[in-house]
Parts: sequence; C-alpha cells; structure tokens
Amino acid sequence: MNPLNNPEHEEGPVTKAIEEQTAKLPSDLFLWAALGSMGISLYLKATGQSNRSLFVGQWAAPFLLLGLYNKIVKLEGHDKTDKK
Repeated sequence: MNPLNNPEHEEGPVTKAIEEQTAKLPSDLFLWAALGSMGISLYLKATGQSNRSLFVGQWAAPFLLLGLYNKIVKLEGHDKTDKK
C-alpha cells in the first residue's frame, strides 16, 4: 500500500486550504525574506541595537523552514493527491 494514498491519513480541510494558498507563493520569496532579516539584523547590530538585532536575526530560520514547506507542498502536496 502506498502511504501517500492511504485514506486513513488524509489531510483535514484546514491543512488543504493552507497548502493551496502556500503553493501559490514563489519559493524564492522565503529565501529573500531570510536574507533580508539577516541584513536588517546586521544593520541593527551595527547601530548598537543588539536586542532588536538578535530578535530579527532569529527570523531567518523560520523563513527558510517555511520555504522548505512551500517546496514540499509544491512537489508532493495537495497537487498530486487531489488529482487522483
């Protein structure tokens, strides 16, 4: 049995809706957001705003994870399972 087509483990309506909207976003948007947060963090650090710099600098990892999720949804997500 193919685990991707297992009817016992179907996605819920909220997850399907999120995947449909997420798949519309370009994947490089998240990469640019991560790089932008690193740049802003560097600027804040250079201007002596260390606490803000650390806060903004920590956004890079979640942006990259969201980009990975976006890519997975596009390659293996709702597009493949709904067409069958």
